[in-house]
Amino acid sequence: MTQPFAISDEARREALIKAAAVRRERAELRGQLKAGDLSLAGLLERIDDDTVGKMKVLAVIESLPGVGKVKARRTMDEIGISENRRLRGLGNRQRSQLLDAFG
Repeated sequence: MTQPFAISDEARREALIKAAAVRRERAELRGQLKAGDLSLAGLLERIDDDTVGKMKVLAVIESLPGVGKVKARRTMDEIGISENRRLRGLGNRQRSQLLDAFG
């Protein structure tokens, strides 16, 4: 059995700090969506940003006002989006259908 990749304590600490900052930023974006300060279209415009592009579609949809877990999953099934899909992995057709459904 091979050993896991060796990483120095300093590099590990820096990676943990960076990961925590990204999680905080994503939570902030989801909060803005929930409050109505940010629209789905506005978020999709920022899809090239790594923080936004790597967000899970399900988490984003569930963050929209008035959308719960059931409605989010049902809509994703209707559009044909996998439960594990991230925003950057959406095709043009899927993006436009999301905007039609929630825009």
